[in-house]
Amino acid sequence: MSTLQEAPQDRIVTVPNILSLARLLGVPLFLWLVLIEADWWALGLLVFAGLSDWLDGKLARAFNQTSKLGMVLDPAADRLYILATLVGLTIRDIIPLWLVLALVAREVSILPIAPIVRRLGYGGTLPVHFIGKAATMCLLYSFPLLLLGDHDGGAGTAARVVGWAFAGWGTALYWWAAVLYWVQTRQLVLAGRASPPASGPGPASEAGDQGTEGGPGAEPPAGDQKGAGTPR
Repeated sequence: MSTLQEAPQDRIVTVPNILSLARLLGVPLFLWLVLIEADWWALGLLVFAGLSDWLDGKLARAFNQTSKLGMVLDPAADRLYILATLVGLTIRDIIPLWLVLALVAREVSILPIAPIVRRLGYGGTLPVHFIGKAATMCLLYSFPLLLLGDHDGGAGTAARVVGWAFAGWGTALYWWAAVLYWVQTRQLVLAGRASPPASGPGPASEAGDQGTEGGPGAEPPAGDQKGAGTPR
């Protein structure tokens, strides 16, 4: 099933972009709060990051404020929050090194996708798939719970158990999303071989998860769109 979508614009000053930038600027502050064990302030900042992540996607869709800058800022902020949390919680011995390595390895595994898609002549990188978004949300839920789980008491124990459940699901979904992105990339490669080279930039077209429409110059298959075009 195909999903049609307007191409992202070159707009810079939009409400979703401002929210994404604010979330991005909060990353070093969040890491510092974790390292000095100001856990409640760190949790408050993480809650703000999660809410703004949800809100900027809603606003981008509702008011047609999807932009190329947002396609960079939004996934960059999510990745940096995950990285900052991994660094902070690893230094504090809250999470093991193997979890960090599993998540970093997943990021490395999808690095070749962007240059492959650009080399094929498509208008952008792969859109965010809903599985990737679900994985990111599970991980962003797990980290504050694991941070709370570092404290004593019954609430800390419950938070630790639920946090590890989210971490396990998030890691599994993260890798599943990586597989789906490679499947989409393979579809684009096969479509590119079957289609004659485009003589110039053509209109963008989108396809669902099961195939592609259009040749080079079109947009790659769409997942769950929120204005961020980088796979997660």
